[in-house]
Amino acid sequence: MTAVELRLGQRPDEAGPPIGGGTQAYPADVAARLAADAAQIIARYPEDRSALLPLLHLVQSEDGYLTPAGITFCAAQLDLSAAEVTAVATFYSMYRRTPTGEYLVGVCTNTLCAVMGGDAILEVLEYHLGVHAGQTTADGKVTLEHIECNAACDYAPVVMVNWEFFDNQTPSSARDLVDDLRSDTPVRPTRGAPLCTFRQTARILAGFPDERPGANDGAPGAATLAGLEVARQRDMSAPAIGETGAVAAGPDDERITRETLRNEPAPAPSAIVPPTNGQS
Repeated sequence: MTAVELRLGQRPDEAGPPIGGGTQAYPADVAARLAADAAQIIARYPEDRSALLPLLHLVQSEDGYLTPAGITFCAAQLDLSAAEVTAVATFYSMYRRTPTGEYLVGVCTNTLCAVMGGDAILEVLEYHLGVHAGQTTADGKVTLEHIECNAACDYAPVVMVNWEFFDNQTPSSARDLVDDLRSDTPVRPTRGAPLCTFRQTARILAGFPDERPGANDGAPGAATLAGLEVARQRDMSAPAIGETGAVAAGPDDERITRETLRNEPAPAPSAIVPPTNGQS
């Protein structure tokens, strides 16, 4: 019998305690300003505690990561304990636990991005920046992160900067990208909103409008729409409510319908259960 060692705990690139470092409490003027913002956020929800996720983004926009002061502030606004807030905050990877640079550069190495070169990109950036995943460059500009799938497989390998997409990357293009970020050279995501700093991004994620020109001009790219274009060319559509099978046109109609029917869930159990153990 072979012994297997299982190491449990936070990810290796998340140093320190779950929420630690930074300020323990906000100064009165900062707390008052954040409270005014928090009131706007909380007012959008029928239950106050439902506002916890955007409130965590709000305090992250203040500090650049989650601090004890931010956790305490969110708890006080929503009448929750610090433990309840921390339990939620540590579940989601978008909430940072350590100081974060102006630009959070995430390299996806999940299946398709890895096959297309994501691991090579991460390795090159670690060498070029002189930091490991989870660390920040000495100038405070770039925090490098190893991220999981961001649902952009049609443009693999993908690098994200403050959650904006930079598609079809190579080790060379990714190296140029971080050099531009560190030198304050303007860069534009492949699609989506113009790039802003990590703290500005966190405030937008808290639910405050992004009023920068072009912020809402993004649109799906050709690779994302490829399946839709094929469906239109073949006059394919989804079944109407209550119908079964696929409604399609073309040489593969019969096969598509057969596959759809085969993959339908099994019927529910009968409401009439036969008696057992001689009972009626």
